[in-house]
Amino acid sequence: MSTAPRTLFEKIWADHVVAQLAQGSALLAIDRIFLHERTGAAALNSLAQAGRVVADPARVFAVTDHIVDTRPGRDDRTLMPGGQAFITETRAAAHAAGIRLFDVNDPEQGIVHVISPELGIVLPGLTLIAPDSHTCTQGAFGALAWGIGSSEAEHAMATGTLRLKKPGVQRATFSGIPAGCVTPKDMILALIARHGAGGGKGCVVEFAGEAVDAMNMEGRMTLCNMATEFAAMSGIIAPDEKAFAWLEGRRYAPSGAGWDAALQSWLQLRSDPGATFDREYAIDAGELAPMVSWGTSPEHSIPITGKVPEDANARVLEYIGLEAGQRIAGVPINAAFIGSCTNGRLSDLRLAAKALRGRRVASGVKAICVPGSMQVKREAEAEGLHRVFLNAGFEWRESGCSMCFFAGGEGFAPGERVISSTNRNFEGRQGPGVRTHIASPATVAVSALAGRITDPREVM
Repeated sequence: MSTAPRTLFEKIWADHVVAQLAQGSALLAIDRIFLHERTGAAALNSLAQAGRVVADPARVFAVTDHIVDTRPGRDDRTLMPGGQAFITETRAAAHAAGIRLFDVNDPEQGIVHVISPELGIVLPGLTLIAPDSHTCTQGAFGALAWGIGSSEAEHAMATGTLRLKKPGVQRATFSGIPAGCVTPKDMILALIARHGAGGGKGCVVEFAGEAVDAMNMEGRMTLCNMATEFAAMSGIIAPDEKAFAWLEGRRYAPSGAGWDAALQSWLQLRSDPGATFDREYAIDAGELAPMVSWGTSPEHSIPITGKVPEDANARVLEYIGLEAGQRIAGVPINAAFIGSCTNGRLSDLRLAAKALRGRRVASGVKAICVPGSMQVKREAEAEGLHRVFLNAGFEWRESGCSMCFFAGGEGFAPGERVISSTNRNFEGRQGPGVRTHIASPATVAVSALAGRITDPREVM
């Protein structure tokens, strides 16, 4: 008896359904759970106070990444008022629960969505959750990964399951091969700009096509990372030889006969020919230019050669300090930031360093680079990239979320204009009154050199 063609998402969903519930919901088995120091202690302490324990501590991990200080010589102290307590309480709760904690100065510490792939914690076909909307990053490995709340984390730790309404599924196909200075960050910004920040509608968006196949794993993580900015539940990419090569030999990946068995299973993780998607998007990546945001949403993005739309919202223009019809290239900046779970990996730093080598940041521009993990930091330093950043006038930091968002207590000054390799640009994201323009690491680097928003093709 033949079965109907299924999407990659539907295959993973079916493999994890414990019980069908009413109104299209299901009880879903959860394979991996991550916590961080902003909410980890709350979930673990609430669980303990209810007299419950973590059902399988080996499947739960905690990390200090969100509010931890990234300045050299750091300890538990943070710039966020009361932030130290979040760290110490999460540490105590993690130890009491018997779960693995990647602590402040652990050599494997880093942003959760960076260290999980580094260590092989995420694997194809798994379900993975964390109280962070950018958990979808890890869908790059063919996993179903999404962000949750603290109460959901508590339930999943106690039972190994979550109640979930089955989402829809969409596909975004990127044909062609992007030009040299067009990165996965530019591709996802182009998708969101064309179809709106609500285009994903709570669905799982599968990324496919020639341009996606050609990407390395770090580029695929960038693509999936910003699925949440498209209002998607998650982003996902069918695992292939690049994904398998990345994972083989990693700390938590299977080995020996276990690896061989897993590989046979993973080879089935792709959408069947003829599988039905609720919506399809098609973009020719070969026609794209470097992108940069002009407003307060990722959908407010345009090619760097473009102009602020004539019909731009007046409230947005007032906050961002631009005018309708104004060219985005040439707008002066006060600061530049390279880092985050979107663009803080080794290939991102290599790309930025390529632009910076032998050059200096413009006078008056504050420039900061924060590696996404301590492993990324060590690898970058082994290649001498830190010297390139330092010689160019960048600060070189320890790993963490840092100035991607203001909740860590560190931000830029009110009214300052920042070009950033991060994922969000809403009002106050990098500090009260801060005006953020999101772009690729290449665009951030060349703009820091020029002191104004600059097309990376002019330098690279």
